[in-house]
Amino acid sequence: MRVAMGQALGKVTVLALRPVIAALLAGSVFVQAMMVPLLAVDIWGPDPDMAHLRIPFLAIAVLGVVAAQVVLLCVWRLVTMVRRGTVFSPAAFRYVDVMTGAFVAAAALVFALAVVLAPGEAVAPGVVLLVCMVSLAVLGVALIVLVLRMLLAQAVAREIEAARMRAELDEVI
Repeated sequence: MRVAMGQALGKVTVLALRPVIAALLAGSVFVQAMMVPLLAVDIWGPDPDMAHLRIPFLAIAVLGVVAAQVVLLCVWRLVTMVRRGTVFSPAAFRYVDVMTGAFVAAAALVFALAVVLAPGEAVAPGVVLLVCMVSLAVLGVALIVLVLRMLLAQAVAREIEAARMRAELDEVI
């Protein structure tokens, strides 16, 4: 009973996750296509204290959205593998590795934003410190994904061992 309920809950979760990922991807494309250009117009205002922030800030924003899109696409592929029952295979490592790299890149981008904001009086030092803490948090997410990759590796190894033992058992029978 519990196994059947768990499988049903898993199917519902997979079905519910796809529209969420699709909405997030659509929102990220909207941000890239509409919000970043509007932000560029806003930042290009007359304030000379903010002039040095314009191009680096926009580049970091665009690259940050790209990193988020990469993570969403990898999660989509992994959810597809879960639905097909193939997630416990070596093919899943590629997506987990790309996700880890995207999170590390995002952490580096957030830290780069802190570096861009640090000089001068345009941004308070406390804000720069908060941005650094966000960078550390994103790096922490990358480390969590790395730990989950290790768990996936253990599960794949057990799956391969179980398949080998089933094959040996079939030969005996």
